[in-house]
Amino acid sequence: MSDRPARTRRAPERTAPVAARGPYAIVPVPRLSLDTVARRSGLHPDLVRRFVALGLVDADRDASGRLAFAPTAPADLARIQRLRTGLCLNYASLGLVLDLLDRISLLEAALRRAGTRSDPPPWT
Repeated sequence: MSDRPARTRRAPERTAPVAARGPYAIVPVPRLSLDTVARRSGLHPDLVRRFVALGLVDADRDASGRLAFAPTAPADLARIQRLRTGLCLNYASLGLVLDLLDRISLLEAALRRAGTRSDPPPWT
């Protein structure tokens, strides 16, 4: 027997889910150029620049000052075009409608997580 205390076995540390760890991805997310986004969405690059200036589409600037988009930008632009043509909305109202639709999506997701229904129960 030794004078040292017996080693206790430590429980394995639990790691947090990837989303809870932080905003840093292990693998960098590829960014799309303005020309690529314009080609994939079927829009003129000047119109894409206008949407960025109006705040309808998110874009960052790379080291050389060119616009860099997330991989979801062509889908966002398609959504904007559908709303604009389907509902005959101008650019100012597009921002408001997009914000409201995003807010509705967040609230519905919170209801699903809480396990409650968004529609009223039947009256009978």
